[in-house]
Amino acid sequence: MRTWQRIKNNPKLINRYLVREKVIDTIRSFFKDRNFHEVFTPILVPIPSIEPNLEVFQTELRTSKGLKRQGFLIMSPEFSIKKLLAAGIGNCFEITKCFRNEEEVSSLHNPEFTMLEWYKIHADYTDVMKDFEHLFTKIITSVNPKADLSKWDYQGESYDLSLPWPRISFEEAFTKYAGLKIEDVADEDFYQIFFNKIEPALLKLRKPYFIYNYPISQASLSKKAADGRFAERFEVFLAGVEMGNCFSELTDAKEQKKRFEADLAERKRQRKIEYPIDEDLIEALKEGLPAVSGIAVGVDRLIMLAADVPSVSETMFFPAGEIFDL
Repeated sequence: MRTWQRIKNNPKLINRYLVREKVIDTIRSFFKDRNFHEVFTPILVPIPSIEPNLEVFQTELRTSKGLKRQGFLIMSPEFSIKKLLAAGIGNCFEITKCFRNEEEVSSLHNPEFTMLEWYKIHADYTDVMKDFEHLFTKIITSVNPKADLSKWDYQGESYDLSLPWPRISFEEAFTKYAGLKIEDVADEDFYQIFFNKIEPALLKLRKPYFIYNYPISQASLSKKAADGRFAERFEVFLAGVEMGNCFSELTDAKEQKKRFEADLAERKRQRKIEYPIDEDLIEALKEGLPAVSGIAVGVDRLIMLAADVPSVSETMFFPAGEIFDL
Protein backbone atom coordinates (compact mmCIF):
# COMPACT_ATOMS: atom_id res chain seq x y z
CA MET A 1 0.00 0.00 0.00
CA ARG A 2 1.32 3.45 -0.94
CA THR A 3 1.71 6.24 1.59
CA TRP A 4 -1.14 8.27 0.11
CA GLN A 5 -3.40 5.25 0.44
CA ARG A 6 -2.41 4.69 4.07
CA ILE A 7 -3.17 8.33 4.87
CA LYS A 8 -6.53 8.13 3.10
CA ASN A 9 -7.43 5.02 5.11
CA ASN A 10 -6.17 6.54 8.37
CA PRO A 11 -6.47 10.36 8.27
CA LYS A 12 -4.80 10.75 11.68
CA LEU A 13 -1.58 9.48 10.08
CA ILE A 14 -1.18 12.82 8.30
CA ASN A 15 0.01 14.40 11.56
CA ARG A 16 3.25 12.41 11.42
CA TYR A 17 4.04 13.67 7.92
CA LEU A 18 3.19 17.26 8.81
CA VAL A 19 6.04 17.25 11.34
CA ARG A 20 8.22 18.05 8.31
CA GLU A 21 6.40 21.35 7.81
CA LYS A 22 6.81 22.25 11.49
CA VAL A 23 10.53 21.41 11.47
CA ILE A 24 11.28 23.42 8.32
CA ASP A 25 9.26 26.38 9.61
CA THR A 26 11.27 26.23 12.85
CA ILE A 27 14.59 26.12 11.01
CA ARG A 28 13.66 29.17 8.95
CA SER A 29 12.49 31.19 11.94
CA PHE A 30 15.59 30.18 13.93
CA PHE A 31 17.96 31.63 11.34
CA LYS A 32 15.80 34.59 10.36
CA ASP A 33 15.68 35.62 14.04
CA ARG A 34 19.51 35.61 13.97
CA ASN A 35 19.68 37.74 10.80
CA PHE A 36 20.92 34.98 8.49
CA HIS A 37 20.10 35.36 4.80
CA GLU A 38 18.29 32.46 3.17
CA VAL A 39 19.90 31.63 -0.17
CA PHE A 40 18.76 29.55 -3.13
CA THR A 41 21.43 27.86 -5.22
CA PRO A 42 21.16 25.45 -8.20
CA ILE A 43 20.39 21.76 -7.88
CA LEU A 44 21.62 21.05 -11.44
CA VAL A 45 25.27 22.07 -11.88
CA PRO A 46 28.10 21.48 -14.39
CA ILE A 47 30.60 20.42 -11.68
CA PRO A 48 29.48 18.95 -8.35
CA SER A 49 31.38 18.58 -5.10
CA ILE A 50 33.98 15.83 -5.13
CA GLU A 51 33.61 13.72 -2.00
CA PRO A 52 35.67 10.65 -2.95
CA ASN A 53 33.41 8.11 -1.23
CA LEU A 54 30.09 9.37 -2.65
CA GLU A 55 28.61 8.94 -6.10
CA VAL A 56 26.64 11.48 -8.12
CA PHE A 57 23.59 11.44 -10.36
CA GLN A 58 24.82 12.34 -13.84
CA THR A 59 22.62 13.82 -16.55
CA GLU A 60 22.86 15.96 -19.68
CA LEU A 61 21.56 19.45 -20.40
CA ARG A 62 20.40 19.92 -24.02
CA THR A 63 19.15 23.12 -25.65
CA SER A 64 16.69 23.52 -28.50
CA LYS A 65 19.65 24.45 -30.74
CA GLY A 66 21.40 21.17 -30.07
CA LEU A 67 23.98 22.33 -27.53
CA LYS A 68 24.85 19.66 -24.98
CA ARG A 69 26.43 20.05 -21.58
CA GLN A 70 27.28 17.48 -18.92
CA GLY A 71 25.28 18.07 -15.75
CA PHE A 72 25.01 16.67 -12.24
CA LEU A 73 22.52 16.81 -9.39
CA ILE A 74 24.21 18.27 -6.33
CA MET A 75 25.38 16.18 -3.38
CA SER A 76 25.61 19.43 -1.40
CA PRO A 77 25.10 23.16 -2.08
CA GLU A 78 28.45 23.91 -0.45
CA PHE A 79 30.42 25.04 -3.50
CA SER A 80 27.75 27.50 -4.61
CA ILE A 81 27.31 28.95 -1.13
CA LYS A 82 31.05 29.46 -0.74
CA LYS A 83 31.05 31.58 -3.88
CA LEU A 84 28.37 33.73 -2.27
CA LEU A 85 30.50 34.00 0.86
CA ALA A 86 33.38 35.25 -1.30
CA ALA A 87 30.95 37.82 -2.73
CA GLY A 88 30.30 39.06 0.82
CA ILE A 89 26.81 37.76 1.57
CA GLY A 90 27.64 37.12 5.24
CA ASN A 91 25.80 34.67 7.50
CA CYS A 92 23.50 32.50 5.40
CA PHE A 93 21.61 29.24 5.22
CA GLU A 94 19.91 27.05 2.62
CA ILE A 95 17.34 24.27 2.77
CA THR A 96 17.56 22.29 -0.46
CA LYS A 97 17.21 18.89 -2.10
CA CYS A 98 20.41 16.88 -2.60
CA PHE A 99 21.09 13.56 -4.31
CA ARG A 100 23.49 10.69 -3.78
CA ASN A 101 23.68 7.61 -5.97
CA GLU A 102 24.83 4.04 -5.26
CA GLU A 103 23.76 4.10 -1.60
CA GLU A 104 21.48 1.56 0.00
CA VAL A 105 17.97 2.79 0.70
CA SER A 106 17.82 2.33 4.46
CA SER A 107 16.36 3.73 7.66
CA LEU A 108 18.79 6.67 7.42
CA HIS A 109 19.24 7.05 3.64
CA ASN A 110 17.11 8.10 0.69
CA PRO A 111 18.78 8.94 -2.65
CA GLU A 112 16.89 12.25 -2.75
CA PHE A 113 17.05 14.01 0.60
CA THR A 114 16.67 17.42 2.21
CA MET A 115 19.81 19.21 3.33
CA LEU A 116 20.24 22.21 5.59
CA GLU A 117 23.53 24.05 5.32
CA TRP A 118 24.42 27.17 7.23
CA TYR A 119 27.57 29.27 7.29
CA LYS A 120 28.58 31.62 10.08
CA ILE A 121 31.29 34.19 9.41
CA HIS A 122 33.91 35.26 11.94
CA ALA A 123 33.23 31.95 13.66
CA ASP A 124 34.68 28.48 14.04
CA TYR A 125 33.30 25.01 14.63
CA THR A 126 32.85 25.56 18.36
CA ASP A 127 30.39 28.38 17.60
CA VAL A 128 28.41 26.10 15.30
CA MET A 129 28.26 23.45 18.03
CA LYS A 130 26.35 25.92 20.21
CA ASP A 131 24.06 26.92 17.35
CA PHE A 132 23.25 23.29 16.63
CA GLU A 133 22.38 22.56 20.27
CA HIS A 134 19.95 25.48 20.33
CA LEU A 135 18.46 24.68 16.92
CA PHE A 136 17.80 21.05 17.73
CA THR A 137 16.22 21.71 21.13
CA LYS A 138 14.09 24.44 19.49
CA ILE A 139 12.89 21.90 16.94
CA ILE A 140 11.96 19.39 19.65
CA THR A 141 9.99 21.91 21.71
CA SER A 142 8.29 23.34 18.61
CA VAL A 143 7.03 19.91 17.60
CA ASN A 144 6.07 19.06 21.18
CA PRO A 145 5.78 22.11 23.49
CA LYS A 146 5.39 19.80 26.49
CA ALA A 147 8.66 17.95 25.83
CA ASP A 148 10.93 17.46 28.84
CA LEU A 149 14.42 17.97 27.42
CA SER A 150 16.04 16.18 30.37
CA LYS A 151 13.93 13.07 29.71
CA TRP A 152 13.20 13.05 26.00
CA ASP A 153 11.99 9.77 24.52
CA TYR A 154 12.89 8.36 21.15
CA GLN A 155 11.85 4.85 20.14
CA GLY A 156 11.33 3.77 23.74
CA GLU A 157 14.67 5.08 25.02
CA SER A 158 15.17 8.18 27.16
CA TYR A 159 17.80 10.83 26.33
CA ASP A 160 18.97 13.93 28.14
CA LEU A 161 18.98 16.85 25.70
CA SER A 162 19.83 19.49 28.31
CA LEU A 163 22.74 21.74 27.38
CA PRO A 164 25.65 21.61 26.95
CA TRP A 165 26.13 18.31 25.15
CA PRO A 166 29.36 16.28 25.60
CA ARG A 167 32.28 17.17 23.32
CA ILE A 168 34.73 14.32 22.71
CA SER A 169 37.80 14.51 20.50
CA PHE A 170 38.34 11.85 17.84
CA GLU A 171 41.64 10.93 19.46
CA GLU A 172 40.08 10.66 22.93
CA ALA A 173 37.27 8.47 21.60
CA PHE A 174 39.70 6.01 19.99
CA THR A 175 41.92 5.88 23.07
CA LYS A 176 39.14 5.61 25.66
CA TYR A 177 36.63 3.41 23.87
CA ALA A 178 38.69 1.39 21.39
CA GLY A 179 42.04 1.25 23.20
CA LEU A 180 43.83 2.45 20.09
CA LYS A 181 46.21 5.24 19.17
CA ILE A 182 45.23 7.28 16.13
CA GLU A 183 48.62 6.80 14.51
CA ASP A 184 48.12 3.02 14.61
CA VAL A 185 44.83 3.11 12.66
CA ALA A 186 44.74 3.04 8.84
CA ASP A 187 42.50 5.64 7.19
CA GLU A 188 40.24 2.99 5.70
CA ASP A 189 39.64 1.46 9.15
CA PHE A 190 38.54 4.64 11.00
CA TYR A 191 34.82 4.37 10.37
CA GLN A 192 34.57 0.63 10.88
CA ILE A 193 36.19 0.96 14.31
CA PHE A 194 34.07 4.01 15.14
CA PHE A 195 30.76 2.32 14.36
CA ASN A 196 31.65 -1.09 15.80
CA LYS A 197 33.41 -0.07 19.01
CA ILE A 198 33.11 3.61 19.81
CA GLU A 199 29.51 4.39 18.91
CA PRO A 200 28.04 1.57 21.06
CA ALA A 201 29.98 2.91 24.04
CA LEU A 202 28.88 6.50 23.41
CA LEU A 203 25.25 5.45 23.12
CA LYS A 204 25.39 4.62 26.82
CA LEU A 205 25.75 8.34 27.55
CA ARG A 206 22.07 8.74 26.65
CA LYS A 207 22.86 12.24 25.39
CA PRO A 208 23.61 13.82 22.03
CA TYR A 209 27.37 14.29 21.60
CA PHE A 210 29.92 15.96 19.36
CA ILE A 211 32.97 14.13 18.01
CA TYR A 212 35.53 16.74 16.96
CA ASN A 213 39.05 17.13 15.53
CA TYR A 214 39.04 14.42 12.89
CA PRO A 215 42.30 13.31 11.26
CA ILE A 216 43.25 15.70 8.48
CA SER A 217 42.82 12.90 5.93
CA GLN A 218 39.11 12.75 6.86
CA ALA A 219 38.35 16.44 6.31
CA SER A 220 39.42 17.77 2.91
CA LEU A 221 37.38 20.97 3.21
CA SER A 222 38.44 21.90 6.74
CA LYS A 223 41.25 24.02 8.14
CA LYS A 224 43.87 22.37 10.31
CA ALA A 225 43.50 22.33 14.09
CA ALA A 226 46.25 23.58 16.40
CA ASP A 227 47.57 20.02 16.38
CA GLY A 228 48.32 19.71 12.66
CA ARG A 229 47.44 16.02 12.60
CA PHE A 230 43.79 16.98 12.93
CA ALA A 231 41.21 19.21 11.27
CA GLU A 232 38.60 21.47 12.83
CA ARG A 233 35.70 19.19 11.96
CA PHE A 234 32.92 17.77 14.08
CA GLU A 235 30.01 15.41 13.64
CA VAL A 236 27.04 15.38 16.00
CA PHE A 237 25.15 12.22 16.97
CA LEU A 238 22.01 11.26 18.83
CA ALA A 239 20.55 7.77 19.32
CA GLY A 240 23.07 6.37 16.86
CA VAL A 241 22.06 8.90 14.19
CA GLU A 242 24.62 11.28 12.65
CA MET A 243 22.74 14.58 12.40
CA GLY A 244 25.36 17.00 11.07
CA ASN A 245 28.89 17.41 9.75
CA CYS A 246 30.74 20.70 10.34
CA PHE A 247 34.03 22.32 9.33
CA SER A 248 35.92 25.42 10.21
CA GLU A 249 36.19 26.08 6.49
CA LEU A 250 39.48 25.93 4.63
CA THR A 251 39.93 29.30 2.88
CA ASP A 252 43.40 28.81 1.35
CA ALA A 253 42.89 28.38 -2.42
CA LYS A 254 46.24 26.70 -3.04
CA GLU A 255 45.79 24.16 -0.25
CA GLN A 256 42.17 23.51 -1.28
CA LYS A 257 43.14 22.77 -4.88
CA LYS A 258 45.81 20.37 -3.65
CA ARG A 259 43.24 18.51 -1.57
CA PHE A 260 40.74 18.45 -4.43
CA GLU A 261 43.38 16.87 -6.66
CA ALA A 262 43.90 14.15 -4.05
CA ASP A 263 40.12 13.60 -3.83
CA LEU A 264 39.83 13.31 -7.62
CA ALA A 265 42.65 10.77 -7.67
CA GLU A 266 40.81 8.77 -5.02
CA ARG A 267 37.57 8.95 -7.04
CA LYS A 268 39.47 7.60 -10.04
CA ARG A 269 40.96 4.82 -7.94
CA GLN A 270 37.45 3.84 -6.81
CA ARG A 271 36.22 3.99 -10.44
CA LYS A 272 33.64 6.63 -9.66
CA ILE A 273 32.36 9.14 -12.21
CA GLU A 274 35.14 11.56 -13.09
CA TYR A 275 34.84 15.31 -13.59
CA PRO A 276 37.16 18.31 -13.17
CA ILE A 277 37.82 20.60 -10.23
CA ASP A 278 35.43 23.54 -9.94
CA GLU A 279 37.94 26.23 -10.89
CA ASP A 280 35.29 28.91 -10.28
CA LEU A 281 35.34 27.92 -6.60
CA ILE A 282 39.13 28.13 -6.54
CA GLU A 283 38.86 31.64 -8.00
CA ALA A 284 36.36 32.56 -5.30
CA LEU A 285 38.76 31.32 -2.62
CA LYS A 286 41.54 33.41 -4.18
CA GLU A 287 39.30 36.47 -3.89
CA GLY A 288 39.07 35.68 -0.20
CA LEU A 289 36.60 34.22 2.27
CA PRO A 290 36.16 35.54 5.80
CA ALA A 291 36.89 33.16 8.64
CA VAL A 292 33.80 30.99 8.44
CA SER A 293 32.38 27.73 9.74
CA GLY A 294 29.72 25.71 7.94
CA ILE A 295 27.64 22.65 8.63
CA ALA A 296 25.60 20.18 6.56
CA VAL A 297 22.57 18.75 8.35
CA GLY A 298 20.29 15.94 7.23
CA VAL A 299 16.84 17.47 7.68
CA ASP A 300 15.02 14.16 7.14
CA ARG A 301 16.91 12.73 10.10
CA LEU A 302 15.94 15.67 12.31
CA ILE A 303 12.32 15.11 11.30
CA MET A 304 12.62 11.38 12.00
CA LEU A 305 13.89 12.08 15.51
CA ALA A 306 11.32 14.79 16.22
CA ALA A 307 8.47 12.58 14.94
CA ASP A 308 9.71 9.56 16.93
CA VAL A 309 9.76 7.20 13.94
CA PRO A 310 12.51 4.66 13.14
CA SER A 311 13.10 5.55 9.48
CA VAL A 312 13.41 8.66 7.32
CA SER A 313 10.99 7.02 4.86
CA GLU A 314 8.24 7.39 7.47
CA THR A 315 8.57 11.18 7.23
CA MET A 316 8.26 11.33 3.42
CA PHE A 317 5.10 11.29 1.31
CA PHE A 318 7.02 9.65 -1.55
CA PRO A 319 10.09 7.71 -0.31
CA ALA A 320 12.33 6.28 -3.03
CA GLY A 321 11.98 2.72 -1.81
CA GLU A 322 8.24 2.96 -2.38
CA ILE A 323 8.03 4.83 -5.68
CA PHE A 324 10.89 2.85 -7.30
CA ASP A 325 9.88 -0.49 -5.71
CA LEU A 326 13.35 -0.93 -4.19
